[in-house]
Amino acid sequence: MTESQYQSKIMKEYEADGWYVLKLITTNKNGIPDLLALKKGMVPQFIEVKGAKGKTSALQDYRIKELKKNGFKAEVRTASS
Repeated sequence: MTESQYQSKIMKEYEADGWYVLKLITTNKNGIPDLLALKKGMVPQFIEVKGAKGKTSALQDYRIKELKKNGFKAEVRTASS
């Protein structure tokens, strides 16, 4: 499964559970995760999507830690090969 296919799958899963999912293409901060999932009464979730062989960069790791420090949920989801 390609990274793009896996990203679509994750978006569909979240939306089926009532989340509003945004694909973040361009932001004012480099390294921000690919997806932002929002649901009333829930902590916003940032999701970095990687293909089976993908690895986060140092900047992406920094942004994920920064988001968590500010009270958001942030995770990396990797497609299985």
